[in-house]
Amino acid sequence: MITLTKEDGPADLDGVTHLSIGASWDPTAGSSGGVLGKMRRKTGTDLDLIAIAMQGGDPVRLAGLDSLDPLGNGSLIHSGDNQTGHGDGDDETVTVEFARVPSNITSIVFVAAAYKKGSAFQKARNISFKVYDATGGSTQQVADIWPSMLTQDNCCAVAKAIRVSGTWKLEVINVTGKVKQGDEHALMRFAVSK
Repeated sequence: MITLTKEDGPADLDGVTHLSIGASWDPTAGSSGGVLGKMRRKTGTDLDLIAIAMQGGDPVRLAGLDSLDPLGNGSLIHSGDNQTGHGDGDDETVTVEFARVPSNITSIVFVAAAYKKGSAFQKARNISFKVYDATGGSTQQVADIWPSMLTQDNCCAVAKAIRVSGTWKLEVINVTGKVKQGDEHALMRFAVSK
C-alpha cells in the first residue's frame, strides 16, 4: 500500500498495476437563496477531470471531455462527463493500467478544471480528488487531495504519474491556476508547466 502527501514527494508505485483518480464535488447555489438558489443547486456545475498523457514535454493524448479511451487500448480510461456534481461518491474517474501504457508515454498529468463556459470552482462545494490503488479490482484509497476553497482559479493540477526506468511514481501536485475556458491548448499548457 502507498500513502501519498504533497510533502513526501513522488511515491513509488511498486506493486500497483492499476491506479484510479476520482473527482467529486457538490453543487451549490453560491450566495443565491430562494428560487434562484434552488435552480442553481439543481443544475449544479460542470467540473472536468482530465488526464493528459505526455511524451517527454509534449502532450499527446487527452482522457476526458469527449475522449474516454485516448490510447485506444484500455490503458487510460475516463468514466465519462458528469455535468452537475449530483450523486454520491466520485463524479468522474480516470483509471490507468500501467502495464498497457505505451512505452513512449513518459508521464500522465491529472488535471481538474471548470473547463466549459459558465462553470466555476466557486459554483461547487466539497471538491475532492481521491487516489486509489485499484490493483486486482480493489479500490483502496491512498490519498485525498483537497484544493483551497479560497482560490479564484478555474484549474487544478492534481497529480502526476511519472515513468522512471520502467517503473512508475506518483506525485501529488495540488496547484491551482487559470486557463481560458473552452481552450484545450491552454489546458495542456497549464498541465505541461506542472
